[in-house]
Amino acid sequence: MEDNPRPLKERTEQSLFWSMLNNGTLQVLNLLFGIVLARLLTPGDYGIVGVLTIFSLIAGNLQSSGFTQALINLKPPKDKDYNSVFWFNVIASVILYAILWFCAPLIASFFHQPVLVGVSRFVFLAFLISSLGIAHGGYMLKNMMNREIAIINLIALMCSGGTGIVLAFNGYAYWSLAWQQVIYITVLNLGRYYYVKWHPTWHIDFGPVKRMFAFAVNILFTNIINTLNGQILTFIFGRFFPISQVGNYSQANKWNTQANTFVSGTMGQVVQTVLVNVNDDKERQKRVFRKMIRFTAFISFPVMLGLALVAKEFIEVMLGDKWTECIPLLQILCIAGAFIPLYTVYQHLAIGCKRSDLYLWCNVGQIVFQIGLILLCYYLFSKSIIVIVTVYSVFSILWLATWQVVAKHLTGLKWIEAILDIVPFMVITVAVFAIAYFSTLWIDNNVLLLIAKVIIGAALYIAVMKLAKVKIFAECWDFMRQKLKRKHSSQ
Repeated sequence: MEDNPRPLKERTEQSLFWSMLNNGTLQVLNLLFGIVLARLLTPGDYGIVGVLTIFSLIAGNLQSSGFTQALINLKPPKDKDYNSVFWFNVIASVILYAILWFCAPLIASFFHQPVLVGVSRFVFLAFLISSLGIAHGGYMLKNMMNREIAIINLIALMCSGGTGIVLAFNGYAYWSLAWQQVIYITVLNLGRYYYVKWHPTWHIDFGPVKRMFAFAVNILFTNIINTLNGQILTFIFGRFFPISQVGNYSQANKWNTQANTFVSGTMGQVVQTVLVNVNDDKERQKRVFRKMIRFTAFISFPVMLGLALVAKEFIEVMLGDKWTECIPLLQILCIAGAFIPLYTVYQHLAIGCKRSDLYLWCNVGQIVFQIGLILLCYYLFSKSIIVIVTVYSVFSILWLATWQVVAKHLTGLKWIEAILDIVPFMVITVAVFAIAYFSTLWIDNNVLLLIAKVIIGAALYIAVMKLAKVKIFAECWDFMRQKLKRKHSSQ
């Protein structure tokens, strides 16, 4: 199923390039579509669909059951492996959708929103449709088809975003967000079928699934835990706070997630595949892992802390005054969000080393402690959403230390090495953005202030990277120059 003679370094560079292009383009389009939809819809509309996200994501975890990662770990997977995973996903999804269909009234009752009965049954169609393309998605990740993934995602986003805007403009409120989700996954699957050579057969054999199950089941439970971790605040807020406040948090979390997904999505498409290829050489694996950590920190801190820097101007200019309550929430989430892409690299190290048990228990510990802290904070200290989000964010940053313990066990990566790989980028980012903040205090116009902060912050960061001769920056710069030269010479 794999036939790629190119050296691993070249394949990794190309994959990172297309992954970054893919995620960057997607986030720009998400930015544009999100701005338009936020202006057309209300916090209540976002709250209605937002509280359903946790159910859709958990159902998606159950349907894939960790077999995408299991396929990537095979050297190499065969047609029968993909076919087995395909049919398992389809059958599991049909059963899950039937269960959720009958649970729709209970969901509506829990959140005190009767409209959720019909909306949830429609939104859950997205994960049912997605089951038809999970095996194909695994094939594309395994073979590092990041260029094709970028094209598919772009088309799917254009179609779904356009549909959402048209419906919102015509007064369909939260239904426009629901249709957006269903259209996106439908077009995504059509693209996967177009590019992937392999297609399922009617010969159903669950033998390969059984052989992968021991590894995949830990991934399954961990993915569910990660979903709970990412959506637990929306779920809790949906139960205890007015739906408009849930919508404000959902809007803030949306922009935070889109920004850190630019980095974590880029790395997630590459890290496991690369580490699997070098896990027979521990010293090389450690070098590759450290380089990926540095690259992630190099991108993540300026992207996320930059969004925190311009959050006020961005929300007020782009979304309007009705969303001002989400500004402090976005700023707090972005600070924690700067560390989330690092989680992605650490987690894929564990998976690439076939230690899905460590992957599971680290995430179990995180969600247990976080839920406990959130409920303790709500019942004993404060019923303020801002306070709860702050506690949640601080803990998310601190828990990264647990993953460093795992990395030390798997690769021998010392604490001082990890600190030297991460902290310099964080310190430089904070310093240059502090300069950008204080040097623009005299600007009163929000549009000019937004532009000035972005330009000054970006220019200072690049200048410091260049003057300090940071190796990861130099390598990225050289790669882009070579890419442009090849493109120019081919014309």
